[in-house]
Amino acid sequence: STVPPGPAATPGSAAPMRTAAPEGPGVGPPRVILAFDFGRRRIGIACGDTVSRTAAPLEAVPADSAGPRWGRIGDRGHVGRPAQAVVGLPDNVDGSDSTQTLAALEFAAQLESRYRLPVALVDERYSSREAEARLKSARESGLRRRRVAKADIDAAAACVILDRWFSEET
Repeated sequence: STVPPGPAATPGSAAPMRTAAPEGPGVGPPRVILAFDFGRRRIGIACGDTVSRTAAPLEAVPADSAGPRWGRIGDRGHVGRPAQAVVGLPDNVDGSDSTQTLAALEFAAQLESRYRLPVALVDERYSSREAEARLKSARESGLRRRRVAKADIDAAAACVILDRWFSEET
């Protein structure tokens, strides 16, 4: 389900509360949306809009133990002035929190506070597998010529996350 992040949890505090988001893709005027596939090594970024309801991969921004490269993420703000961000929530198959869930929630909260964007969370289970399958299929059919790199998969997974957000809200 689509939910905005709560405040970032601190060690020893309860996990952020998850509640329903007030706006979806079909609400209000046309908007540009950025989607993020959060990872500890790379963060895939995709862009879409609420008119065409299509997503396009932008890039995968490196991340390390110090966190995301916020400057590179901020550079994405020039893409049609985004009105909303969507972050993939990496739950386990059974819906419970994964080892990445808290870090993704913290990333979403930081994204919201740094760029003053509303942030929705979307179930990202199997998004990377779906993205990799799409890219490999495109390569086999001749639509894509170069090999599929991990950064390509991360950016394509952000597209899958944005596609899910579009479909969940209709």
